[in-house]
Formats: sequence, structure tokens, C-alpha cells
Amino acid sequence: MDFSKRQADPRRHLVGLTFVILFHAFIVYALVTGLAKKVVEVVRAPIETKVIEEIKKPPPPPEVVVPPPPRLEAPPPPYIPPPEVQIATPPPVQQTITATQTPPPAQTAMVPVAPPVTAPAAAAPAPVSAAVVCSNYTTVMGDAGFPREAAKQGIERGEAVIQFTVSANGAIRDIKVIRSTHPIFSRNSVRIVGEYKCQGQGHDVLVQVPFGYKLE
Repeated sequence: MDFSKRQADPRRHLVGLTFVILFHAFIVYALVTGLAKKVVEVVRAPIETKVIEEIKKPPPPPEVVVPPPPRLEAPPPPYIPPPEVQIATPPPVQQTITATQTPPPAQTAMVPVAPPVTAPAAAAPAPVSAAVVCSNYTTVMGDAGFPREAAKQGIERGEAVIQFTVSANGAIRDIKVIRSTHPIFSRNSVRIVGEYKCQGQGHDVLVQVPFGYKLE
């Protein structure tokens, strides 16, 4: 199709001319009826604006950390304190022992006599004091005290007589209890005699020691 011919087509000009006429007619109508003024008033009307804020999502809740389950262990056995035993100590008592010494027999002059036809039996030698043959007699007797066993039983005094033999070499043997007011004093007196240190006299010597006990 030839372009020059298309441009010269009168129908196209007629359509454009009709559009222009109608457009001008609309403008005139708008001026006459005040349509343009209404449009301006509509444009001039306040425009309501709204600011829509973005709705923020709430933060997620903090993560709950679940602690591990406790370890189940058997409870320790209950502590039971040992019972307290209070022992009342008795007040100290001064314990003394009094010992009586028997003086040695008086020496008599030996007068020779004619032997009889029948010799009588030899008399037993008289006992001597432990102070004569035992060097530590005084020290041992001074250190001796009243028996505690007797004090616990409420016994306040007692007596005992001990007899023993000192051999030729000074050894103590044949310890005997001649008399005693209580077995406690017998045992204590024999123990004291065992602490003596005696000197031999070249022959056996019979020794007898009296003990007197008194709680003070």
C-alpha cells in the first residue's frame, strides 16, 4: 500500500476533525454548566491521610532451658552422735599410812651353861623390824598411801601384820599375812613389802612388819 495515498485519505481527516469538534464542545459545556468549578472544588477539598504503621510482630518468647533431671542418689545415713558418758571424778584425798615399828629386842649377855642330858628343841628366832635389814624401809613407807579400793568402799581405817624371811643373800621370801582387818589391807601390805630392798645377814632373818591405815 502506498503511504502517500494513505495520507491523502479524506476519511482519516474527517475522524480527527470530528474528535476536535467534540472536544471543544465538551469544554464549552463544562464552562457553561460549571463542571470545571466542581472539579476544582473537589480537588481543593481536604484530603484525609492516614499513616498506617506497620504492625510489628511481638518478639518470640525466650527459650526456656529445661535443667537436666537431678541425679537420684541414696541419702547418707543419719549421723548419730555417740552417747556422752560423764564420769564423776572423786575429789583427791590425802592418803597416809602410819607404820609402827617394834624396837629390836635387847641384847643379853650370853652365859655358857652346861648342856643338859637331853637337848630341848630349838626355839624359833624372834622376828626383827624391817628397818634393821631393809635400807629403803623408811622411803617405801613414806610413799605408801591409803588404798583407793578401801576409800571407794567407805572404809576409813584398817590394820595388817606381814611376816617374811630375808635370806642370807638379801632375797625376800615366804611372805605371809599374820592378821588383817580386811583383805584390801592384806593385798596392799604385801605389795609394799615387795618393794623393800634388804641386805643379807649371812643367815635367814625373820622379819615382821605391822601396818596401820587411816584415811585423812
